[in-house]
Amino acid sequence: MITADIQPLVAFYQTVAEMALKQYRDDFAELRTETVALAIRSVRTLQLFGGDHAATPGSNRSVIIEFQVEDVDSHYQRLASYLGDRLVQSPTTMPWGNRSLLFRDADSNLVNFFTPLTAEAIERARVS
Repeated sequence: MITADIQPLVAFYQTVAEMALKQYRDDFAELRTETVALAIRSVRTLQLFGGDHAATPGSNRSVIIEFQVEDVDSHYQRLASYLGDRLVQSPTTMPWGNRSLLFRDADSNLVNFFTPLTAEAIERARVS
């Protein structure tokens, strides 16, 4: 994830994920679990990835960053006032069996917290 200002995104993800991000440099931080890493980089790092044309911060309109959580509704209760107008959709059960909470991060990227509810969704969500 490329951003013009790394600190608001670091603070946002530490709050919503309830996990400390490791900030390696002023330009680079990570949220890391056993199965995934979410890297947050400043625009200054674009020169390492082919130049300024490689990415444009705050312009994502097609990707949803998803986190599987134990209980979407408890996260909604915890985050509702923090999210304010960043809330896109309160917890909703989707036709494919997930209960989802959709909101925007500090750069307006879409984030989905979801909990599989049906047997099919639970099976689909299992990590191999």
